[in-house]
Amino acid sequence: MNKINMIRELEKYPVFNLKTLKDIIDKDSSYSKLVIYRLKKDKLIFEIEKNKYTTKKDAILISSSIIWPSYISGWSALRYYNFTEQLPQTILIITTRKRKKKEINFNNIKIIFTKVKPKYFFGYKKEHYGDFDIFVADKEKALIDSALFKKISFSEICDIVRNNIKDINVDLLMNYLIKIKNKTLIKRLGFLLDKVGMDKYHELKRFINSKYIPLDYALIKKGKKNRKWKVIENVKL
Repeated sequence: MNKINMIRELEKYPVFNLKTLKDIIDKDSSYSKLVIYRLKKDKLIFEIEKNKYTTKKDAILISSSIIWPSYISGWSALRYYNFTEQLPQTILIITTRKRKKKEINFNNIKIIFTKVKPKYFFGYKKEHYGDFDIFVADKEKALIDSALFKKISFSEICDIVRNNIKDINVDLLMNYLIKIKNKTLIKRLGFLLDKVGMDKYHELKRFINSKYIPLDYALIKKGKKNRKWKVIENVKL
């Protein structure tokens, strides 16, 4: 098989490995490794990590295909939905599988892998992106992941929710909160929804205990105490 046809075949995959190439060219491992080396040297393919390669340069495209199961969340998902104009320098990948390398760099973008319990692994969907499919959190789950795993400051999450509340399915967000049953998360997002005119205290009050928590986990624990939601308002909304 000539090089042009080989690349055309490899371009059908967002991410491929040595076995993929072996199957395409019908050669043994030793010869296939030599081909991989030459293609890398000619910059026709790019190494993502050990035994994972791509012909693409778009980190979003390849990121949810590096490990399975996984999906894109955090800033990158919120940017995908145009909830923010900020161009993320990191891509958050949520997965239930353990990895030795928690992060990798690809084309000047840092891809960070966060292992979660199976009960947190939901709220994502398949989206057509370019010529391929990617797996990305829906809007509501991207917000929850960002707060639950503290990947975005809560101050920034507040801005995102306030500026995009019309595009957020609040009922779905509530269903996710109740499913997860994380009291700290419920206090913060319940308070935030209250501030944007959607008081959900009646549905969430059974999760509100007497312990006060800071609204923004990235700031010092100092400010007015909100008795209703049991949060310390250490950031102004």
